[in-house]
Amino acid sequence: MGKTADLTAVQKAIIDTLKQEGKTQKQISERIGCSQSAVSRHLSGKSVGRKKCGRKRCTTRRGDRTLRKIVEKDRFQTLGDLRKQWTESGVETSRATVYRRVQEMGYRCRIPQVKPLLNQKQRQKRLTWATEKQHWTVAQWSKVLFSDESKFCMSFGNQGARVWRKTGEREMPKCLKSSVKYPQSVMVWGAMSAAVNAASYQEILEHFMLPSAEKLYGDEDFIFQHDLAPAHSAKTTENLWDIVKRKLRDARPNTLDELKAAIEASWASITPQQCHRLIASMPRRIEAVISAKGFPTKY
Repeated sequence: MGKTADLTAVQKAIIDTLKQEGKTQKQISERIGCSQSAVSRHLSGKSVGRKKCGRKRCTTRRGDRTLRKIVEKDRFQTLGDLRKQWTESGVETSRATVYRRVQEMGYRCRIPQVKPLLNQKQRQKRLTWATEKQHWTVAQWSKVLFSDESKFCMSFGNQGARVWRKTGEREMPKCLKSSVKYPQSVMVWGAMSAAVNAASYQEILEHFMLPSAEKLYGDEDFIFQHDLAPAHSAKTTENLWDIVKRKLRDARPNTLDELKAAIEASWASITPQQCHRLIASMPRRIEAVISAKGFPTKY
């Protein structure tokens, strides 16, 4: 009768199947024609075949658990930071090993999702506003003129620190990079750039928003929706900046004029269908805000 080392892949599969069916080791050995000890060794995982090839794993399970705790403590640490702390805990290893272990744990190095930093009062306003609009239809949302501004700069491609996160953790609070909106910054509103504060924002509305609204809606009623920036008074935002910035990822402007031209070209390429899809998504976005109790969330 064959030894464990002589068992074929098919025999091993049959052993596993028969064991699941409740057969005894003796019955299994008689069925496939091998020794009972071979069946026993296979089921216990003590095969006597050739030793595995390759380098011996240089870290222990205990050491790996320590690394996991280090990653969880701060998801925004660099690979060098992780290695330093792991070394201080008693595990001497290379950067490559640190990277492999973190990958084995399911973490990936990603550009963090940026969410505005909202205080309790702002979150409550968000939630109240969403609750009031909870039963609005797409037809009602189609009468809303949304407004927002976004900051663009020459270092647009610099995404800053990265985050270690697993699949499905993109919106987890400890994986988010908080952003704070300042009253004065170089901003772009629509296809226009300016240093936006409360006073200049009113001028922008007078010269650009109102003519646009008149052209879009004529004499019909409409709602002008701001966002949560300090220069505004409304309570949420719906905009196309994500689309514009995705289109600008490959742009490499060398001057502010080139940057403005690239922004205008990206904005002009947005299709009516994209706008319609965003408007149609508002009921889902409202439900997301309510479910998150006013906290920033993925729409």
